[in-house]
Amino acid sequence: MLLAGACAAPSVAPPPPEGQTRPTSAPERLAPPETPADEALSALATDGTAPAAGEPSADEDSAALAPDREQPAARVGLLLPLSGPYAAEGESLLHAAQLALFDAADERFLLLPRDTGGTAPGAERAALALLEDGVDLILGPLFAEGVNAVATDARAHGVTVVAFSTDRTVAREGVYLLGHTPRTQIRRVFAHAATNGHRRIALLAPETRYGAAVADEAWAAAALMGLSLTRLRTYAPDGSDAAAVVRDLADYDRRARALKDERRTLARQNDAAARRRLRRLQTLDTLGELPFDAVLLADGGTRLRQVAPLLPYYDIDPTKIRVLGTGLWEDPATLGEPALTGGWFAGPDPAARQTFETRYNRIFGKPPGALATLAYDATALAAALARAGNSFGPQAIGNRGGFLGADGLFRFDDDGIAERGLAVFEVASGGKIRVVSPAPARFD
Repeated sequence: MLLAGACAAPSVAPPPPEGQTRPTSAPERLAPPETPADEALSALATDGTAPAAGEPSADEDSAALAPDREQPAARVGLLLPLSGPYAAEGESLLHAAQLALFDAADERFLLLPRDTGGTAPGAERAALALLEDGVDLILGPLFAEGVNAVATDARAHGVTVVAFSTDRTVAREGVYLLGHTPRTQIRRVFAHAATNGHRRIALLAPETRYGAAVADEAWAAAALMGLSLTRLRTYAPDGSDAAAVVRDLADYDRRARALKDERRTLARQNDAAARRRLRRLQTLDTLGELPFDAVLLADGGTRLRQVAPLLPYYDIDPTKIRVLGTGLWEDPATLGEPALTGGWFAGPDPAARQTFETRYNRIFGKPPGALATLAYDATALAAALARAGNSFGPQAIGNRGGFLGADGLFRFDDDGIAERGLAVFEVASGGKIRVVSPAPARFD
């Protein structure tokens, strides 16, 4: 199934009387051609440089998109934080959903945005209103607490939920997670490391929910691939004990003593060979191998920039030990940290997202938020399934062929968690990155 082509204007319901904002423009309209459901979706088929014929201007009143024809074939609810502390994220998600609407939907597809206020009670109230309105599918909410609040009522009504959370613990029957969870990132970077000869891996992570999730996924990925997870160390959420933890991970004290003892031994021998060996040891801080040839550093932001330099400081040699990361690395400030140079991490295909960002920026006059692609992909998926006459049940949403959206290839695994076709990047000097293993064109 492809999300590409041209279609008539889709239907967007007017907002509820809660003062919600709606996007004031819409991009060129692309509709799915006739292809089998097990084909990968192709969501972005234009270069985003010019509006299509009939594309509304940026200041056009979007109320003109309200349905005035026949009964909609699909009624889809969209739960977003359109007010409260996360309103900016909600607005970006809403804009991305409208972009997908004009790419993939037809005139009988009805999208019903509702405000959650960014809270679990708000998500539950909004979901109940949608369920009473007879929606066929719910997209969102954004946060795990909201997903839990929505899930029971949705299941009682037989309605599937495609949420944007990254917390895999909230996935269950009828609840799918489209967020970028660590699972695919870790499996992808571990597979690339194994292909390049790294089979003994250490894990260094914060004592947070994210760190615990990464640890679980790392153990599972290592078992799946026949790798050895040889050492696991965690540090406090504020990083206050990071130096001591990395020192322990590096076995620094034992290796420093081993070097000191070796120098004493060679000094006592005092022959030509011993003197040559002693000269070579003058440049070393430690002596002895570590029980790993790669270390997964599962963190991001300021804390990652605090922890990463400790690895070479405690003599985890970057010429011998490959540093691996997750999607949290993908930040310009983070990638500029010299200790990460040469490291590998997995992330979405940059070409797909660049096309999405170019078109979004042109239509809405500003760049999309980091999470905007989630709303685009969810809305495009729902619209494409509706056009193809599919239900929103597990057979359709769980299509093993997968779909191609604004962040590249994706599909849902048996646990309802998004599995993504990711590229592997290497951090180069100056914070630049280069693709060392491209994203797959399709799933096996």
